[in-house]
Amino acid sequence: MLELMELLRTDLGDRGLRTAALLRRSHPFDKELQIAGLVHCLGSLLRLSDGAVTVGVAAESIRPLLGERVARLVRLQAPHRPTDAYAGHRCGDDTEAVATLCQARDSAGAAGLDAGVLEDWQPLLELVAAGARRAGSPGNARDPLGSPRGSSRPYRAW
Repeated sequence: MLELMELLRTDLGDRGLRTAALLRRSHPFDKELQIAGLVHCLGSLLRLSDGAVTVGVAAESIRPLLGERVARLVRLQAPHRPTDAYAGHRCGDDTEAVATLCQARDSAGAAGLDAGVLEDWQPLLELVAAGARRAGSPGNARDPLGSPRGSSRPYRAW
């Protein structure tokens, strides 16, 4: 989690914070969507040895920590989806969530948007990560008191 927070601090334009703030206002109960907004720009923050940056790599890098749904939303929100195994992946039940994330991402540059500070998001990141760690649970972190919907894959440290 600490490595993710440090990486998010390198987002000098606060695109992730602004996107997450918009999603918090429009979809207060969809925690995974908010976190996808926060981390959606990881592709541009990650630099591979050859200088390539892909949304697929970013999505796969957060899957073990934040779960399948957050990774899928990050992957599918890309303006130019990568040509990888997921390029043909359908949004499924998340069609509306992907559209909402894209709209918030595109609106996040609005002047005067108070996005707060990154540290405000750490408890929610930890909540979604805890939901993703629950092995074999097909639920969702939208409702922290209910069954979490996340990755059924075993947890691996970030």
